[in-house]
Amino acid sequence: MRPSDIHVGTSGWQYRDWRGEFYPPKLPQKQWLEYYATQFDVVEVDATFYRLPDRNVFESWRSRTPEHFRFVVKASRFLTHVKRLKQPAEPVERLLDRANGLGPNLAAVLLQLPPTMGAAPDLLAETLSAFGRTRVAVELRHDSWWSGETKAVLNEYRAATVWADRKSRHLNPLWQTGGWGYLRMHEGTATPWPSYGREALQSWSGRLQKAARSWDDGYVFFNNDPGGAAPRNARYLVRQLSAG
Repeated sequence: MRPSDIHVGTSGWQYRDWRGEFYPPKLPQKQWLEYYATQFDVVEVDATFYRLPDRNVFESWRSRTPEHFRFVVKASRFLTHVKRLKQPAEPVERLLDRANGLGPNLAAVLLQLPPTMGAAPDLLAETLSAFGRTRVAVELRHDSWWSGETKAVLNEYRAATVWADRKSRHLNPLWQTGGWGYLRMHEGTATPWPSYGREALQSWSGRLQKAARSWDDGYVFFNNDPGGAAPRNARYLVRQLSAG
């Protein structure tokens, strides 16, 4: 797998403290997405976890970005934290009806489960089935999920297991499922907080390149947004992956 098949971006793009750090100081906020798309080829949309925009918003995002640019949309907390995956058909249908406004630019949906939700492989299977051909990455955050039954469900529905890092330590087993990869970088230990240091990013670059030999593609998102740490770290990781 080529380094170009590991797509690196950030979790969102609308952060005011990125002005002057990432965005040019005088660039209007309404042009931030267009600028972001000149720096990275993918973004994880986390705002949809709190409020699902109308379809025309997704259509607008697609029209404002290049043809090769991709979006990952985080599933609503109504599905994951309120319903806790029960009766998933309606919330999944509503999500896809709107997010499909992105057309082929929709790379995947992120399904982040609550840390208090214990294993329920049957509910996970029903939910993944409702997504049909749309790829789903699943962030498991309760230890009871780490079983052969869960792994079988993820593989059956070609769902990626989300790897997560906080303070330069991975938070879960580094399962490889679904034939593709997904990594979320939440918080580093370098200065200024919450940046990742070069050693940590170089270590992840090597781990990603090794794992990616068995992936169709992979995605990495930096969620350490304060102070512009996320785009700064993302740019560095892109350079590391390109250097091989």
